[in-house]
Amino acid sequence: MAIATVNPATGETLRTFEPLNGGEIEERLVRAEQASAAWRHTTFTHRAELLNRAAALLEEESGPVARMMTTEMGKPLAAARAEAAKCVKTMRWYARHAATLLANEHPAEADVEDSGATRAYVRYRPLGTVLAVMPWNFPLWQVIRFAAPALMAGNTGLLKHASNVPQTALYLEELFRRAGYPEGCFQTLLVGSGEIEGILRDPRVAAATLTGSEHAGRSVASVAGDEVKKTVLELGGSDPFLVLPSADLDRAVRTAVTARVQNNGQSCIAAKRFIVHADVYETFAARFTERMASLRVGDPMEETTDVGPLSSEQGRWDVEELVDDAIRRGAEALCGGRRPAGFDRGWFYEPTVLAEITDDMRIHREEAFGPVASLYRVESLDEALETANDTPFGLSSNAWTRDPDEQERLAGELQAGGVFFNGMTASHPALPFGGVKRSGYGRELAGHGIREFCNPTTVWHGEE
Repeated sequence: MAIATVNPATGETLRTFEPLNGGEIEERLVRAEQASAAWRHTTFTHRAELLNRAAALLEEESGPVARMMTTEMGKPLAAARAEAAKCVKTMRWYARHAATLLANEHPAEADVEDSGATRAYVRYRPLGTVLAVMPWNFPLWQVIRFAAPALMAGNTGLLKHASNVPQTALYLEELFRRAGYPEGCFQTLLVGSGEIEGILRDPRVAAATLTGSEHAGRSVASVAGDEVKKTVLELGGSDPFLVLPSADLDRAVRTAVTARVQNNGQSCIAAKRFIVHADVYETFAARFTERMASLRVGDPMEETTDVGPLSSEQGRWDVEELVDDAIRRGAEALCGGRRPAGFDRGWFYEPTVLAEITDDMRIHREEAFGPVASLYRVESLDEALETANDTPFGLSSNAWTRDPDEQERLAGELQAGGVFFNGMTASHPALPFGGVKRSGYGRELAGHGIREFCNPTTVWHGEE
């Protein structure tokens, strides 16, 4: 795949970039190793000062940065501005909390004495240089939610970004450089996916994190496993959105639409399977379909646009194949199910609601990465849970119920990395984020995320 900015609203190639050659990759690995040796010994106060400086720069430049992201991958401009603001918030959060999150841990005095020590504690030390393989759908946020905690922990970063967002990738390197980070502390590698294995196998790379497809995750995990290197994987999702009889239907419907079409439907944690109790199914389905059909598809640079284009022509083909397969097998398109009229250029697709989903349809098992919702009717809480968990994925989940007993059961039995009641799944710097099953392993954000690429070292002292 070429490294290029291709405007998904027009299909026009705006800029192309030459990938790094072997010598240039080696230069960056040398710089990363040199930076890592010094950066790990800096203080939290100094790291926080630089991260806050980077946050201030991004905040000042959020307007043009948002336009750059929209140009490269098609998200509505308002969503791009919100993404930049979320990155600023997370950078400041880690600058404020990292020292506390990574403070030495002291076991109970009785346990220390029982171990035979005069004193003992756990110290968090950085692993070194971490390779980050990141996707295009949140081109700024996916990187910052790795980079902010990793840099605050004393690690250095190498970014292999998606090939269709090269300008965003280069901006991130420049952002940290202008904030005052030492040379080699955070570098962008403009390389194709074929270079990842060699970089990951290099002994100067200590670990890897990947957000992306299941296929990409398997590939990186297998190489890292062979090298015995730590990995964190955040892969696909097919999140359930359960609506039970006690739900506030007006709020549930409004949230369901936003949850499905956020980022033009191209989000791993977007709600994708809407599992609705029979008692409220007809009402929910009618209101949900009406709102989905009323969304404005158009130029993502226009403030009134609700849904922009998919990021690539291949992405639209993938969505079309899933919808066409479902309809051939008996699904009913309550709205959408086609390319919108009047768009001769770009990779647009109508917001779509599919009903009568059965388990022989591909969309029941595969992730729909576009503005396509699948509706399921269930007769009980038991059936809702069974349907929700009948997926190879387990990233997050939504459940709409005001019944405390139902909430308790769902919190214990939904197979996902998150359970969100009466609200939309979202990530926040103070809460761990990640999945189970084929949605990956490990956690980002919060204290869990900053410790993923640390060595929790036992320090034990005997009698002097």
